[in-house]
Amino acid sequence: MPKSPSRSSEPPPERAGTRRLPHWRSDLFTVLAAFGLAFLVTAGLWLDPNGRAITVNSSDQALFEWLLSYGAHAVTHGENPLYTTLLNYPLGVNLAVNTSITVYAVVFAPLTFLAGAPMTFLVILTLNLAATAIAWYWLLSRHLVGNGFAAALGGLFIGFAPGMVSHANAHLNWTAGWLVPLLIWRVIQLRQPGRWLRNGLILGVLVAVAFSIAAEGLFFTALALAVFLAVWAAQPPHWGQVRAALPSFLRGLGVTAVTAGALLAYPLWLHFAGPQRFHGTGFDAIVHSEDLAAYGAYPQRSLAGLAGLDTGLAPNPTEENSFFGIPLLLLAVVCFVLLFRYGNRSRRATLIALAVTAIVFTVLSLGPVLKFNGGVTDTALPFATLGRLPVINAALPSRLALIIGPILGILLAYAADLLIRRRRGARSRAIWTVAFAVALVPLIPAPLLTLQREPIPQFITAGTWREYVSPGGVLTPLPLTLDVTPDGQRWQAYALADNQGEFAIPSGFFLGPGGPDGRGKIGPVVRTFDSMVARAGQTGRVPPVTRATRVAALQDLEYWDVQVVVLADAPHGAKWPVRADAVRQVATELLGEPTRVDDVWLWTKPTDGWVG
Repeated sequence: MPKSPSRSSEPPPERAGTRRLPHWRSDLFTVLAAFGLAFLVTAGLWLDPNGRAITVNSSDQALFEWLLSYGAHAVTHGENPLYTTLLNYPLGVNLAVNTSITVYAVVFAPLTFLAGAPMTFLVILTLNLAATAIAWYWLLSRHLVGNGFAAALGGLFIGFAPGMVSHANAHLNWTAGWLVPLLIWRVIQLRQPGRWLRNGLILGVLVAVAFSIAAEGLFFTALALAVFLAVWAAQPPHWGQVRAALPSFLRGLGVTAVTAGALLAYPLWLHFAGPQRFHGTGFDAIVHSEDLAAYGAYPQRSLAGLAGLDTGLAPNPTEENSFFGIPLLLLAVVCFVLLFRYGNRSRRATLIALAVTAIVFTVLSLGPVLKFNGGVTDTALPFATLGRLPVINAALPSRLALIIGPILGILLAYAADLLIRRRRGARSRAIWTVAFAVALVPLIPAPLLTLQREPIPQFITAGTWREYVSPGGVLTPLPLTLDVTPDGQRWQAYALADNQGEFAIPSGFFLGPGGPDGRGKIGPVVRTFDSMVARAGQTGRVPPVTRATRVAALQDLEYWDVQVVVLADAPHGAKWPVRADAVRQVATELLGEPTRVDDVWLWTKPTDGWVG
């Protein structure tokens, strides 16, 4: 296995045997810089945590706020945190196949109850960004390179790489990159002789935590480590280390599997065999794959993006998973050549393993067919075959590019460490400083775009809804809750965090069955009532209401056991403005005249039922 303190593998002659300097200066610099950049990225939300939302992904923000509220409510009220009928009533939602972030929900439950889910969301997002940079810095400075500021360069780049800033658009799972260096560290520790039981237990618990927070990220990390270690171990300079470490490593890995399996037995059962499960997502693998030209492009939320150098090569602004820019790619090649030239056999073997891992994940991130500069070619790629395998078929290929950021960060840290230790002349230092600046300054992150979101109605915040809905009964907002119209989950999140009680909704933003070929889809299968209301809200045109459509719509309300239908004055549309006037008109034609209660329009279930 790789030596943990590899910094001693290739010191130049003039520094060999010198005492390692303390890291407190680089520690302080990294922590301050990491939190400074994290607050810069999230600055727009800190202006008004409860009133602002992320512009390009307010739907995912609403989903994660709901997950935080529901998770906190579930563990404090003895409910199942991984399955609920509060969404998609009466069938429910399998949260184990969604992004349940249970660990975050439990740990931050006091903050959620005290300050609300939006504040908890913002705190976790900010901490995720800062902690990712700090955790990578710690791994680099304590285990991989000797110079603290070289480690800071690598850690800060990884923590605020284009993919991380892109996923800061509301993805609490993918921004939890601090898990990756911890997993790498604990995997390396499995080689220690005589400590396989202890190390296996620690790694098993960490794997269970990572699965709860970011299962897809855990899977990608495991794949990357497998590729790296296989290539690393296959090279002659490491054969002796491998033979010596393999028994302890395999024993520890076995303990890890047993520990993680015991802790995750129920979530894994729900994931693969529980109700409302599905096999593979309904997302198009071609759409959600990297464009080869994207690797040399610049991201939107960066200095280069602000200067107009961004592109539209990502499927959406949240999935700019590569976007490193051509200067950084060229610098990485030069750094690799430099390190290979001055490295000993062991360091060269490590560099080869890093390069092979980067190539493998770059190719896989391109998806089933090659795309270039916005065009789709007929060139088939390995993911066309691998994407049919279980588990892999649920992954978005473009996200495999997120593995490249840490590899580049490690390479930059290695190169900076070597350059600092070799004490090159003033001219050489100036050239390298300019090269690093040209490659990295354009990628300095810019604040996320935010907008003022529609307030939660007083009908919810004042608890008036409890006069119309029995405990655990069903309420539906108009339009029904989906990723594009997330109001229902925002209202639920508020009620749960405010300890008002529970109401269920018949739809929701979640992944569930119902997609083509047994795959998943967002939200439930569409029915007549929600289809008519959604069409009116999006287009502003009221669809024809016939006797047949009215009966079908009312039967939908009976099936969902809806007690009250609610229309706010300004429903939130995550992708387009909701035409509340058209929604009110179609609902009135279907259900009759509404009643004004507080600041909403209300249709209540007749005593003889919706269908009479």
